[in-house]
This record gives sequence, C-alpha cells and structure tokens, in this order.
Amino acid sequence: MASQPSPPPPLSNPNPLPATQSQPPPPFRIFISHITDTVRNGFSQRRPWSEIVDRSAFSKPDSLSDATSRIRKNYTYFRVNYISIVALVLGISLLTNPLALILLVGLLAGWVFLYLFRPSDQPVVIFGRTFSDKETIGMLIVASVVVVFLTSVGSVLITALLIGVGVVFVHGSFRVPEDLFMDDQEQPPMGFLSSFIGSSGGVGGGAASTPAVSARV
Repeated sequence: MASQPSPPPPLSNPNPLPATQSQPPPPFRIFISHITDTVRNGFSQRRPWSEIVDRSAFSKPDSLSDATSRIRKNYTYFRVNYISIVALVLGISLLTNPLALILLVGLLAGWVFLYLFRPSDQPVVIFGRTFSDKETIGMLIVASVVVVFLTSVGSVLITALLIGVGVVFVHGSFRVPEDLFMDDQEQPPMGFLSSFIGSSGGVGGGAASTPAVSARV
C-alpha cells in the first residue's frame, strides 16, 4: 500500500499586515494629566491644618521686621497651605459671581482650544471666514482685555486675590514659627506657572507632540 504524501507546509503571507502603532495621546490630555499630577504632588506636601490654627502659637509681632521675618518663614513652611487658601478664596468669589465665572471659563477655553492646542494646519474659521494665527491671537487679546477690564471679572479676581493674600499675611505675621522645622523646606517654589513651563517641553514626550505651540512662539 503506497504511503500518502505529506501535506505541503503552510505558505507565509508575503504581505503581512503592519502592526498597528499606538497613537500618542493628544497634547491637551497630557497637559491636563500633568497639571493633575502637579496638584496631587503639591497637596501631598501640605502641612497639617491643625498647625495652621494652633491658637497657642499666635502672638503679636514686636516690630515690622519681626512680622516680615515671620511671614517669610511661615510661607516657606506653609507654602502649599497658603496657596490653597488663596485658591479657595478665589474659587468662592467666582462661584458667588456666576457671570464672572462663565466669562472667565469662556476666555480660558478660547485661549486653550483656539490657540494653545489647535493644530497649526487647522485654521480658525468663523462664519465662513478664515483667520490667520496673528488675527486669532489679536482677537483673543482683545477679548481678554474686554473680559478682564470691562466686565466684573477683573474686580472679582483682584478682590479675591487681595482678600486671600491679606489672610496669608495676617496669619504669617501672627504665627510664631519657632516650633517649625525649616531644614527640610529648601525646595523650589511650586506653582501653576512652573508646572506649565515644565510641561511645555515634555507634553507629548517631545517637540513633535507640540507643533501648534512651537509654531506660534
């Protein structure tokens, strides 16, 4: 009985499908993630609020120089807490003024979506008219001036900042810092601006991920 021939080996696909490459996340999502991580790390460095309201540690400063020294030392130690207080006062002021909050959010959204994170190859088209980058930034600057100086947004922001900074100065001048450990506080200042500067070179993992920003600078 003749043996059956063995089946031929399977042929490899001469044109294999290319492996799908994962697309990098949008720069705006990376920016929001970076800001969220920065805020989370900042809150992890805050001091216990019980130290802020410790009544036994308050006393009247002896002089203006003593008050200045206390403010400097207390700010170094309670930096994150003080920033949180100012942000809380600012948030409450905006929530109690809905119109100012809506105008400010709309202005920030305009800067973010029409300029900062808009791809450079996608022009702004409004009512069938195409605007260049210079015209877009000109409109945003005019809108910023109108919103900040010709509406209640500017007065709300200035009043809230004055109240928040005033609370910080009063607390810092009356809080005796002798019981605070200052050796571990030699850290660079933390803030939104520093995080934005740090993220401008790292959003998207390189220069290719921020073509819209680099093209307009």
